[in-house]
Order: sequence, then C-alpha cells, then structure tokens
Amino acid sequence: MLTITDLHAGFEDTAILKGVSLSVPAGEVHAIMGPNGSGKSTLTKVLLGHDDYTKQGGEILLDGVDLSELEAEERARLGLFVGFQYPVEVPGVSNLAFLRMAYNAAAKSRAEAELDPDKFEALAKDTLRELGMDPLFLERDLNAGFSGGQKKRNEILQMFILKPKLAILDETDSGLDVDALRAVADGINAYRSPDRAIVLITHYQRLLELVTPDVVHIFADGKIVRSGGPELAAELEAKGYEGVMA
Repeated sequence: MLTITDLHAGFEDTAILKGVSLSVPAGEVHAIMGPNGSGKSTLTKVLLGHDDYTKQGGEILLDGVDLSELEAEERARLGLFVGFQYPVEVPGVSNLAFLRMAYNAAAKSRAEAELDPDKFEALAKDTLRELGMDPLFLERDLNAGFSGGQKKRNEILQMFILKPKLAILDETDSGLDVDALRAVADGINAYRSPDRAIVLITHYQRLLELVTPDVVHIFADGKIVRSGGPELAAELEAKGYEGVMA
C-alpha cells in the first residue's frame, strides 16, 4: 500500500529525513516511534505534500502511484488520509457540511454518486452510532470549542466517512485521558481491514497496548534505525531510546 524508498527531505535548507525506506502492506498496522526531533512529523508532512517541506530524493508510492509531483488534494483523492496531532478549529463551518463536502469530493474522484444533504446526514448518523459518538458532533462547527479528546475522535469519524486506503495518524493519542484513548483505539481497531493500511505515529506504548501493530519502527536522526514486532514497543518502554538503539 505504501512504499517509501531512500527518502530524503527537509524544511528549507535543513535536511531532516536522511534516507527513509519503509514498506506498509495492505492489511497491516505499522507504528512509528522516536524521540522529539527524529523526523516523525516531517515524514507525515512530506507524505501529505505540505508546501513547506521539500522532497530532496527518493520515492513515495501509494498503491503503486508516485506521489512526488501531486498536490495534497490529489493525494487525498487517491486514498491518503492524515489525522493530525493538533486538528485545526474552523469556526463558521459545520462539521456536517465539512464532512459532506469531503465525502462528495472523494466520491466524485472515484466516479461514484454524490450524496444529497439528507442521504449524507443519514450516513453520518449511522457512522456516529457505529463509533458510539454523540450525534451533536454533526451540529457543531468543525473542531471549534472541542476538547482534545473530541478533536481526536472527530478525526476518527472523518476517517470512517472518507474510508481512505492509507490512514496516517500523527500522535493521535497525545493529550487524551484514559476514556478518550480507549475510544480512539476502538475506532482504529474497527477500521483495520485487509484492503487498508494504517500508520500510527506515537511516543507512547499505551496506545499500542490497545492497538497491536504488526510492525514497530524506531526513528532517530531522520531515518529508521530499528524495526520489529509489537514487543519492540514494550522493550522501548522498559529501556528508553538509548537502550533500544544501543
């Protein structure tokens, strides 16, 4: 689903990613862990096509398609989804309207029928029930006045509505209390599918105790320095980064 080969990238003239190679097959969940400044969030920004970050070398393929020259919205239409660490608040834009516009844009790109407001609202309410979320989410402005946990659950709602091939969740567990963390983890587990892939970027093992990854990768100084099974996250918790990378 995602193939990254010898990726070099940076911000302005600063090199941050220094030869990242990573393969995430459909049906798998991969976790990326690493200390602050190791390049985890930069990887997310380069994958989504953020204008401030420049790919300096290497290749990024999503389901066999080269993303290098595509704008962010083109990558999204191909099935790339990013759940942000700090979701943006957009006062004046209702959550329901935002979700319907995004859904219909994705449907149009796949030559599928768009949904009118009534049919989409029914779909959204069904999805909320599936996720155990309050229907009032739809009536509020996009993330405006939401708690940290509500913003992260709203990201999961967006993921379920858009049904991307590849979901990259950038520190989606940060700032969550126990109940919100479990709700987000339940949503991630429910989204697992043989024809989808998920990449979790996290600092903490606590999410990986609820969402068992197929592979864990350790980032340091802009590259992957070690990969292993879920037991690698437990080893990291016990030994810290210095102990794991020694």
